[in-house]
Amino acid sequence: MSSIERKIIADGVAFNNVKVNRFKTIRMSVNLYVPLNEKDAAQNALLRGLLTRSCKAYPDFTQFSKKLSALYGTDIVSSVKKTGDYQVLTFTAVGIDDRYVFTHEIISAELSKLLCEVIFNPNITDGKFDEKDFTQERRQLLDSIDAEFNDKRGYAISTLFSNMLKNETCGIKRYGTVEEINKATPQSLVDAWKKLLKDAIVEIFYIGDSGADKAEKVFTDAFGKIDRTPCKLEMCYKKNADTVQHVVEEMEVSQSKLVLGFRSGIDCTCSEKEWIAGRLMCAILGGTANSKLFNNVREKQSLCYYCASSYNFITGVMIVDSGVLNENIEKTEKAILKEVEDMKNGNITDFEIEATKRAIVNGFRTSNDTTSGIDNWYSSQFINDGFNSIEELAEKYNAITKEEIIEAAKKLTLDTVYVLKNK
Repeated sequence: MSSIERKIIADGVAFNNVKVNRFKTIRMSVNLYVPLNEKDAAQNALLRGLLTRSCKAYPDFTQFSKKLSALYGTDIVSSVKKTGDYQVLTFTAVGIDDRYVFTHEIISAELSKLLCEVIFNPNITDGKFDEKDFTQERRQLLDSIDAEFNDKRGYAISTLFSNMLKNETCGIKRYGTVEEINKATPQSLVDAWKKLLKDAIVEIFYIGDSGADKAEKVFTDAFGKIDRTPCKLEMCYKKNADTVQHVVEEMEVSQSKLVLGFRSGIDCTCSEKEWIAGRLMCAILGGTANSKLFNNVREKQSLCYYCASSYNFITGVMIVDSGVLNENIEKTEKAILKEVEDMKNGNITDFEIEATKRAIVNGFRTSNDTTSGIDNWYSSQFINDGFNSIEELAEKYNAITKEEIIEAAKKLTLDTVYVLKNK
């Protein structure tokens, strides 16, 4: 993977250039990090969709689409997610690289200008966003929230987090709450937009072979006009569970769900070596086809339809989720906890460690196959102290010892057990 060049272009704004010549497209993403709270999260979730519908220069969807088509089928999209205690709004533009343009147009500059038009010059008239666009965006957001209920595996995991993290900032959903979404107005989103530009920590990533200097100048000029007081990234998470809470919900489902939430004791405030050991520990437990949960709980004992673990190194939360029959819920929980105890007692084979390391490293290398993969690779490391290339991080994973993995397992404490039980 190509190296990354990082430059601070404004207060709290960094421009990251990844020069790579294997693709015919360029990709630039603007990531805005703001502290999570229910009201702002709801406003921002609505805002990011509104901003990519139109802008002042192209005030309706038809004109905006024509402009995108004129730039060789450029695409501009937005997304919202959360990283620990922070909400992340991402605006992404993908277009043809300057090398493949038949005219003298400089697409990289045009693309960055259009992206800045979307972010800095939205379609605001008389102090408010367009009423029709606002209504459509709110309906789509509420529909997407309602749709989450239909994915019972995702619903069970989300409900586990709601119970486990209910008194913590990182437990707030990426879109806030439905109540706050319904309170929003076309006028209130203008205030949310101004607050976002003022407060956000901004990471811009440019992936391509040409035009990075031109895009950098466009973003430097745009952010230079804003009076900014960027927020401070501070993260602090609960490391241990004092008691275990059990939550049972009954519903007519074809398959019951069992989700266990653990505090790992290892989060982004710990050393890099510690959270790498934590990720390996989680993957050995239930993150690959060679994992203990897959081989022992699912295959040998046939207790569940699936059983997997995942680990968030930022918050230090690890979950194990499975699909089970009602009569196997208690047996599956005991079997999962036995595998965790076995790891704490050092019952990990060299084959399990090496197979897991190979699987993770091979997964790393697929990130290099697309511009979106490269973008995700670097942007996901923003919270770290500097960026790792694939080979650098692979070397660090391969250096982790069995003893370090066992130590990571010993820190696990069970916090919450959630059951979505078939009526």
